[in-house]
Amino acid sequence: GFRDALLDLCLAVDLSAYDPVDLCGTGGDGKDTFNISTLASFIAAGAGLKVTKHGNYGVSSTCGSSNVMEFLGIKFSSDSGFLKNCIEETGICVLHAPLFHPAMKNVAPIRKELAVKTFFNMLGPMVNPAFPKNQMVGVFNLELARMYGYLYQNTDKKFTVLHALDGYDEISLTGPTKTISNRNEGILQASDFGVEEVNAQDITGGSTVAESAQMFLNILQGKGTAAQNHVVCANAGVAISTVKEISPKEGFELAMESLKSGRAMDSLKKLQQLSV
Repeated sequence: GFRDALLDLCLAVDLSAYDPVDLCGTGGDGKDTFNISTLASFIAAGAGLKVTKHGNYGVSSTCGSSNVMEFLGIKFSSDSGFLKNCIEETGICVLHAPLFHPAMKNVAPIRKELAVKTFFNMLGPMVNPAFPKNQMVGVFNLELARMYGYLYQNTDKKFTVLHALDGYDEISLTGPTKTISNRNEGILQASDFGVEEVNAQDITGGSTVAESAQMFLNILQGKGTAAQNHVVCANAGVAISTVKEISPKEGFELAMESLKSGRAMDSLKKLQQLSV
């Protein structure tokens, strides 16, 4: 009911012609990782997917998706002409949540003060104003993963819901990840992507927005560590595998190619140019 109420009050934007995907996490996992799903979004775009990235300022981490995008000069807009142009030119558009959810304005300051897991964290991925038919969602506990799986299985979405069993709301490669999708349920291990497990400290984020943005650029420019590259490509890879209905390993390989070839970075550069 709460989700439906928010969607009713939401400024919808019709991007269905592009059959887009959204990659997003609920946040609220208390882990302070770098901006994995946002990076994975650019990598997915570089691999040829059309991405409608729904994001917001950080609540439970120092630095949410929108903090980094804003720092890197990405323009936030709810104008459908601008957003369509972004998707056509770069493969990705950024949907900054507050612009589309005017009903949430009054809640934002309270959320900031609470800085804990709230109903709004739980709902974020469900209320993408572009209503994408493809979705990869990371959630902070198993119960929520089940709830999302249950709500999505009654729709025509292609989806994968993820929860790393050691608590992350994304594929962390620090251990096994539970997945629930429109195709099956299972457990993904690092070995399913052909890589080694990583340590928690390998995937922590910056302590300021500037640091996080620098880390973001380093990874897209090919200067990331093996652990960083593998984690973002595992997440992008599952998004690619969800849309294209291929294996996570095949998705991972397409993601690595997008990153290594510089196509993911090109998507960001073009988006920066369109934002001027």
